[in-house]
Amino acid sequence: MMGSRFLWLLWAYTCCWSAGFCGKVVVWPTDASHWINVKVLLEELVLRGHEVTVLVPSSNLLIDYRDTSSPFTFEVLQVPFTQESLDAIMEDFLNFWMNEISNLTPWEIMWRMKKDLEVFTNMSKQTCDTLVTKPQLIAKLRQAKFDILIADPLCVGGELIAEILAIPFVYSFRFSDGNVVERLCGGLLSPPSYVPASTMRLTDQMSFVERLKNFLFYFYMDLFFLKFWQNEWDGYYSNVLGRPTTLCETMGKAEIWLIRTYWDFEFPRPFLPNFEFVGGLHCQPAKPLPKEMEEFVQSSGEHGIVVFSLGSMVYNLSYEKSNVIARALSQIPQKVLWRYKGKKPETLGSNTRIYDWIPQNDLLGHPLTKAFITHGGTNGIYEAIYHGIPMIGIPMFADQHDNIAHMRAKGAATELDFSTLETQDLVDALNTVINNSTYKENVLRLSRIHHDQPVKPLDRAVFWIEFVMRHKGAKHLRPAAHHLTWTVPFPLSVPLPRPASPTADNCLCAAKKVVYSHVIVVLC
Repeated sequence: MMGSRFLWLLWAYTCCWSAGFCGKVVVWPTDASHWINVKVLLEELVLRGHEVTVLVPSSNLLIDYRDTSSPFTFEVLQVPFTQESLDAIMEDFLNFWMNEISNLTPWEIMWRMKKDLEVFTNMSKQTCDTLVTKPQLIAKLRQAKFDILIADPLCVGGELIAEILAIPFVYSFRFSDGNVVERLCGGLLSPPSYVPASTMRLTDQMSFVERLKNFLFYFYMDLFFLKFWQNEWDGYYSNVLGRPTTLCETMGKAEIWLIRTYWDFEFPRPFLPNFEFVGGLHCQPAKPLPKEMEEFVQSSGEHGIVVFSLGSMVYNLSYEKSNVIARALSQIPQKVLWRYKGKKPETLGSNTRIYDWIPQNDLLGHPLTKAFITHGGTNGIYEAIYHGIPMIGIPMFADQHDNIAHMRAKGAATELDFSTLETQDLVDALNTVINNSTYKENVLRLSRIHHDQPVKPLDRAVFWIEFVMRHKGAKHLRPAAHHLTWTVPFPLSVPLPRPASPTADNCLCAAKKVVYSHVIVVLC
């Protein structure tokens, strides 16, 4: 173990010597799949000669700070919540989205989401407290003279630490609900006529009613989060920094926003010069499979295999639902490799093998792979795009519905509803995606777009982090909107359908456009 760490350090110092530049990076990470993604970036930074220190809570999901072979230095924050309580919270959260939500009214769902947000916010504050209330720890971090902080705005606190340490920070980010953080704090332009709000499950081709819903959702999310931030975070940040400020103002100081998508995934829309696409930075060519797994894959013959994973977080499928799925998988000619931790389903077919863990990227890159059953997480979506594998999406929460909506719109996936999923639904979806060549052709087109970039996503991410370290920021890319009061850059009017009266019609449609978020959009 120590030998592996020594080799990492030896390589880092060799790179540092040859490049003539060695930076010091501190990280405020977000857990789960976010950590899986950013870990690849951090490992690359170490390979380029930089020192990486991760501020990690003592109770977390996937960040193994006890791993002595890790190339990172871990500064463990002793949080008051236990590992058991965190696991229980996450299990309850997943159970809600997988098993309970279909039986609730929209208002009950919103109330539950608000309560979950309060729980996670409280844990975030407790994590922040373990650092901001410890003068000795702050002094230690200041003495380390870090050049940059990397954070994910989903886990509030990183930007506050950067302010305390007086260093620039960069975000690694997928999205926020309704794109509130990107729009209100980052200044990103989002015309509601053709830019669907995240979590709305819409595309850029919207009817008038969908555009109106999109506009209202943006409006509601703005009001909700501005009020929530004011109540929960603005005073906290002001007290810690000793001056009046807000969470959004502090987030807006991010030098670069590394967005974990690309135009193979996104719908065309305006972006800012300090927003950079790095989607798929974790993807890589497939490596050989373990011997036993390769033999099983080869036994599939001309039918090939199906890869099935619902991600790193989903492990509590009900036994009933597991049998529904297993029965469907037993009815297809392909061999199936299923990442699954629960009780073995009694309907499991001889063509299906279950594993606690699978080398997903390597399986998706195997020439015999025909389809990928996925929950729609961004990491898995990008591995499928990278290797050109069509998808059957079974989204459950967070960005997953939006991700699958994007893939459906681009003809690379079909979607199933987990709450109503029946055996025949999955059988039909698999047969459609595998036997209809259009899905394969479309995802191969996306794969060609992904690979045909002037700079690889991982190299692009590293470049901008190093750029910020070299220049102590990237202020020349920062839009002037950050320095205006919120009313100045947002001339608003109310979107209305075309009136029945010819006179009113002439008055309204003389300027037939509505201004929103810096951009004129046509609504009638």
